[in-house]
Amino acid sequence: MTNQPRTGHQSGNYPGRGDHTEGVVARTIEEQTAKLPSDLFLWAAGASIIGSLAMKVSGRDHEALFVGQWAPTFLLLGIYNKLVKVAGSDAYSG
Repeated sequence: MTNQPRTGHQSGNYPGRGDHTEGVVARTIEEQTAKLPSDLFLWAAGASIIGSLAMKVSGRDHEALFVGQWAPTFLLLGIYNKLVKVAGSDAYSG
């Protein structure tokens, strides 16, 4: 195996990908997700952290835990958003 960098998005450059195509649902989700700005997810995660802190200070411990647990979810959605923009299924077609 060589250490040559991958160039392009042809399916031959990704081992195991073969002739795989995304389904209608996945493609639709990717198209809609790619329209969202990436910093939206960072702001949502920050708001979750600040909201959780505010609830904790005001004595609403259970609500603070619930809201605070959304921060990693928003960050993960942000990673998904970035992956879709960089290497979504439409990048492989054609």
